[in-house]
Amino acid sequence: MKSLNLGVINSFALEYENSKSPLIDRRDKIEDLLRIASEYVKYSERLGNRAMEIEKMSFMAMDAFHIACAEIVKSDFFITCDDLLLSKGKANKDKLNVTIISLMEFVSKEVFKI
Repeated sequence: MKSLNLGVINSFALEYENSKSPLIDRRDKIEDLLRIASEYVKYSERLGNRAMEIEKMSFMAMDAFHIACAEIVKSDFFITCDDLLLSKGKANKDKLNVTIISLMEFVSKEVFKI
């Protein structure tokens, strides 16, 4: 049985988006979580180009950057609670290099193997 290797990945996109949050307590908690990240994704031209390709699949610009970051570090999963992002991820799964999945689906399929 393959064991799960779970980790937090931080990126310039996450830090930028979090810095715009007007909810100071929430922003601080997210900053704390991002500090324990095992990897950090910096902006690069390659990443920007991939994000533009993803955006053309009808993803919002910031979502496209988040997905491109996950692809760059070769994540197996991009876990989200955003229903619209999930729907677009499923519709474009053959064009993406990461599986976009809900937290509940991830836990049931990958953690508990239900």
